[in-house]
Amino acid sequence: MPNYRILVTDEVDPEGVELLMAEPQFQVDELPTMPKEELLEKIGDYDAFVGRSATRITPELLARAKKLRVVGRAGVGVDNIAMDTATSLGVAVINAPAGNTIAVAELFFGVVIGILRHLPEAAQSMKEGRWDRSALLGTELKGKTLGIVGVGRIGSEIAVRAHAFGMTVVGYDPYIAEERFRALRVRRTDSLDALLEEADIVTVHTPLSDETRGLLGRKELARLRADSIVANLARGGIIEEEALREALSSGHLRGAAIDVYDKEPAAADHPLRTMEGVLLTPHLGASTEEAQRNVAVDVCIAVRDALLHGELSRSLNVAASDGQWSELRSALQLTQRSASMARAILADQGMREVRRLSMRCGPALAGGAEVLLSAAAIGVLEQVVEAERLNLINARSLAEGRGIELSCSVSDQLGNDYAVEVSLSGGMRELAVGGVAAPGGTPARFTRIGSFRVDVAPRQTLLVLTNHDVPGVIGRVGTVLGDAGVNIAEYHQARLAQGGEALAAVSVDGEVDAKLRTALLALPDVLTATVVNFRGA
Repeated sequence: MPNYRILVTDEVDPEGVELLMAEPQFQVDELPTMPKEELLEKIGDYDAFVGRSATRITPELLARAKKLRVVGRAGVGVDNIAMDTATSLGVAVINAPAGNTIAVAELFFGVVIGILRHLPEAAQSMKEGRWDRSALLGTELKGKTLGIVGVGRIGSEIAVRAHAFGMTVVGYDPYIAEERFRALRVRRTDSLDALLEEADIVTVHTPLSDETRGLLGRKELARLRADSIVANLARGGIIEEEALREALSSGHLRGAAIDVYDKEPAAADHPLRTMEGVLLTPHLGASTEEAQRNVAVDVCIAVRDALLHGELSRSLNVAASDGQWSELRSALQLTQRSASMARAILADQGMREVRRLSMRCGPALAGGAEVLLSAAAIGVLEQVVEAERLNLINARSLAEGRGIELSCSVSDQLGNDYAVEVSLSGGMRELAVGGVAAPGGTPARFTRIGSFRVDVAPRQTLLVLTNHDVPGVIGRVGTVLGDAGVNIAEYHQARLAQGGEALAAVSVDGEVDAKLRTALLALPDVLTATVVNFRGA
């Protein structure tokens, strides 16, 4: 019996779909792109959705998708997905950012050479029976300066190929390290204006965001050298279309290569369609057999791993992680369970409202600090929100929405590079719980509960007792548990001073219900008894 149903639509490449169909735990329904109302009726049955740009994942659709865990976009852009709504509902959004890199880079040189050598006009003249050789004198790429705005995956591939054409390459990207510029032999400019004033050809390769919308408007295009060419094969809206039309009409720009538009499909009467020196393509950047196969395979692998293994490193709306997800798995569980334990102990002490959550981790886990904070937020909230909608994607926003102050930091004062410590506070109470999560399959261990040093595994059920440090307590606790049929897996007793208060962390195999807890509290010298039932594996 399949555990998950997956809807695949928008003609995702078969090689990716086959990866999903090969999993016995999946039921995959491959359907043509559906009208909005039909999709709204069906989406509630599915745990995952995989599509391209034809289907819009709207807030209304997400609200209907009560079982949905993952949305996979076989491509780069997620403009068709309501990201804020998906995040608030805990739905992972996964794309395939690398699969179309080569396709877009090659298309860039195809369209730019087409403009410089008048290839569209030459081909049309030949079809019409003319021989316009003398009227079609072109220019070469060699010796020209290419300005790349956004030196990421695609910008980097374009830079490499530009050198092969003998071009000078300059770039602007405030988010890329200087070392990367040097490795690509791209001279970095300090500002966008500096790049525009120097380049003969400018191409943009950034996401569309509030920061980049209208990045090249009238003022910026006016800074370009006369007879320059601009290209947008990234996202419609990065270059202002009306400003581009004016710059072309005035003769300031030699030409433009445009593959993406403010509204798609571009209108039949779009003003750029009839302009001289403009080479328009209908969003062909990723339209190669290889690219479509690559993005389909990439996103289907990511959707598979998210469903089967909880692997969310590819999710766009989960907290960023620089480390390998497999290396963080133990630390994620330990962090969540540390927060869950702290919350349970504080609740037994009368604290009903957590006001602050802080998480510290050792240097080896620094790359995953943000996602570890999300795991801690799950531990705090898992008893008070709907479990199916609480995960690494939405835990932090849900916690902040309840007024919990969140913070995370990296510390080399925890005694171990793989240590994690979670501290909860509210009112006059505060408690820190932590442990060590080593990589390579080594089991995680709790090492601290408040002021007490312990050494116990975070198994499914943990009993935390405080008692007077007197003889016989351990035996009496063991007898009560044994009489109830509860097996002790580990029993760790810690104390601060002889004869004072002690703490026992008892990992058990059975269930400790309310009746058994009452029996433990009735034992001589037992002060408190907190039962922590951890969720998940």
